[in-house]
Amino acid sequence: MLQRIQSVWLLLVAIFAAVTFRFPFYIGDYLLDEIPSSIDLNARTTIWLSILTVITGALAFVTIFLFDNRKLQLKLCYAGLFLTVLLLVMYFIEINNFANGSMALWCIFHFAMLGSFILAARGIWKDQKLIKSMDRLR
Repeated sequence: MLQRIQSVWLLLVAIFAAVTFRFPFYIGDYLLDEIPSSIDLNARTTIWLSILTVITGALAFVTIFLFDNRKLQLKLCYAGLFLTVLLLVMYFIEINNFANGSMALWCIFHFAMLGSFILAARGIWKDQKLIKSMDRLR
């Protein structure tokens, strides 16, 4: 299970998703009723960010254990990739509610989730291609 590199990439996605609850994506002054208040934008800021982050992390973790069914694993990896892009879009939409601020260094975790899903999908696809070529040789 863990000797496959895509399992490591998927585990990293699950870890990064858990870490995003703690560290901010954006730091700035939030506009709430025209009274700016300093707030950190992370996965706990809104309910939709929390739900989408939990689903993305859980999907990555569950996908690790589907190594017997590579087609389903690849589809779930693509779904996780889509959810990660949707999560990033939601973060950038939420940034519009800030008067001023800056991106935090920890936003790298979100982009690392995206890259890890891409690398996991690439590894699953290569495994599937290798199995097909071995079946042809029999």
